[in-house]
Amino acid sequence: MSDNSYYQRMTDAVVNGEIAEAARVAQQALEAGFNALDVINKGVVGGTDKLGALFQDFEIFLPELIMGGDAAKAAMAILVPAIPIKDNYERPGKIVMGTVFGDIHDIGKNLCAAMLAATGFEVTDLGVNVAPKRFVATAEEIGAKIIGLSALMSTSLYYQQDVINYLKDAGLRDKYYVIVGGGPVTPDWIRKIGADGGGKQANNVVEVCKQLAFNPKRPPFDEPLVIW
Repeated sequence: MSDNSYYQRMTDAVVNGEIAEAARVAQQALEAGFNALDVINKGVVGGTDKLGALFQDFEIFLPELIMGGDAAKAAMAILVPAIPIKDNYERPGKIVMGTVFGDIHDIGKNLCAAMLAATGFEVTDLGVNVAPKRFVATAEEIGAKIIGLSALMSTSLYYQQDVINYLKDAGLRDKYYVIVGGGPVTPDWIRKIGADGGGKQANNVVEVCKQLAFNPKRPPFDEPLVIW
């Protein structure tokens, strides 16, 4: 079976909400010698990206989105533990993540959280519909370096900005890197709200977080770190 066949099967399983099929393809791909990250990036992410686009265009609705998310989770449960992690490296630190207030979608956020954990971050996932105050309070409590804000709906994007405004009002903006992501997020939006970085896909977000975590400078920056 060709590489693309495995990736396409995974994408189709996620889009169609086929939980057992997603898990089966993930296991078969690993047994065939495929790199777990490649299967995630070229198969699972392909499916979640398509789901997000279909939802935004009102071609699917919440039940289909949830089923697709469950299929992605089933695949990630098998693939993430297979991502090789080096033993002798400096751990990048702690990150608080969640889907912002007014938004209950978590597919992309869950992908990012799983991949960040696989690369050594200590991830505290607050779930969905998270108020600005809770992001900040949790970051203060656990000593996080990064706050990650996800949004799938364009109507909830502004709550990403609310978290940054809350940090400013509390006198804590310079203490944290703030990264944002989600279907409607663009590089222009990242710059407009004064976030420190963001990425188009989960692997981009992981790279942004790694670079920020090991950067000796403190936020905010004149120009955010954007990988698109």
